[in-house]
Amino acid sequence: MKVSVVGLGKAGLPLAAVIADAGLEVIGVDLDKSKTELINKGINPIKEEQGLSELIKKYGGKRLKAVSDPIAAAKESNTHIIIVPLFIDEDKKPDFSLIKKALENVGKGLKKNDLVVLETTVPIKTTETIVRDILEKNSGLKAGKDFYLAYSPERIMTGYAISRFKEFPKLVGGVSKKSTDKAFNLYKKFAMPIKVSNSRTAELAKIAEGIYRDVNIALANELFKVSEHYGIDFWEVKEAAKHQYCNILEPGNVGGHCIPVYPWFLINETNVPLIKLARNINDDMINYYAKKIEKFGGKRVGVMGLSYREGVKEKAYSRSIDLIRLLKKKGYEVYGLDPLYSKEEIEKEFSVKYLDDFKKIDAIILMNKESQYKNKLKSIKNKVVDVKNVLG
Repeated sequence: MKVSVVGLGKAGLPLAAVIADAGLEVIGVDLDKSKTELINKGINPIKEEQGLSELIKKYGGKRLKAVSDPIAAAKESNTHIIIVPLFIDEDKKPDFSLIKKALENVGKGLKKNDLVVLETTVPIKTTETIVRDILEKNSGLKAGKDFYLAYSPERIMTGYAISRFKEFPKLVGGVSKKSTDKAFNLYKKFAMPIKVSNSRTAELAKIAEGIYRDVNIALANELFKVSEHYGIDFWEVKEAAKHQYCNILEPGNVGGHCIPVYPWFLINETNVPLIKLARNINDDMINYYAKKIEKFGGKRVGVMGLSYREGVKEKAYSRSIDLIRLLKKKGYEVYGLDPLYSKEEIEKEFSVKYLDDFKKIDAIILMNKESQYKNKLKSIKNKVVDVKNVLG
């Protein structure tokens, strides 16, 4: 068995490394040639991913070979895992362009009895429609008859991806029973697979996971507002209410490639008012933060924690970006700080001034749990909007 992993991003590269660690030969495919060169030299391009550097050093350029020619990789492999991003546009509609291109390339190298698995989180029925159609068109083969096609959504948490393959079950659902069985036999070599009825069941299960968190974070955000209204410590309430039937999540921001995106797959196609309301509540939290800083007076505001989550250098759907835009629109002079980004990156990628002196700032909004500044911030606690309870 030779496995190609198409897309060596924050989900794809850890997957390729884990497969190689299980003893399988892997071809990693990414159009970024600088990234493939690093991997083949045994250098990890995603430094913040725990445990990945050791695996890349051990297998990069050996059992895990990275290439930038997707069609050649498809021809050389008999198992193909596709894990490229799916974004939403300004109208919250999914943009399939990257997935379609990846499928076209795999289709051109597809052979009889090959296995294709999609891991990207997608709208329901995508595997049995868009994915099947493109692969069949470019290969001249039939899914479920000439080749096997399945869906197995990634269930990692960026920064902890390696361990998740050992800790979380891997859902597997095919367009046919044989496809499910083929994919199951692949994943049991390096993960803990569980069969579900078909690909659309696996698709909805993954979407449901993200929506569960989104809705419950919206509930936490509402309770956080209520607590502040009555002068109650939310974090004490959260702990006091905790038992086997109640575990309130943390309030705060919902960013990244996953949770802000998945609900729209259902909102766009079905009548789901609760899911849509939760999405709006979470997106609107930046207005709540902006309103809170009015009491501080002054026009110089610092935003700390620019990535969508602490410990992950990724600004996709980061609420800090939208907060910065909102503050600027309101006439504030905005400064930014994040330990994952250099001064140059902060000023260029986030369009803010670098926050190098807390004393000259009138108010600071903590957007995630970057705790290395905790002691310094405690000295100016009267200026801080503590969104994620960093200060305690």
